[in-house]
Amino acid sequence: MAGIDKNKFTNEQIQKAMQCETPEELMELAKSEGVDLTKEEAENLLTKLGEVELDSEELKAVAGG
Repeated sequence: MAGIDKNKFTNEQIQKAMQCETPEELMELAKSEGVDLTKEEAENLLTKLGEVELDSEELKAVAGG
């Protein structure tokens, strides 16, 4: 992922984050995973998540197999 260290997060966490539409949603998700994000960090992360292109294996996982 561009600018995101995939080794720090599970695929499940990344997929959940990609479903967030607002910084507030992402902040709440992060908090539930034990990570504190500022609104600015959440906005930046959402931007980066929007730029992500999934490889074929990730597409299969997101599509459910």
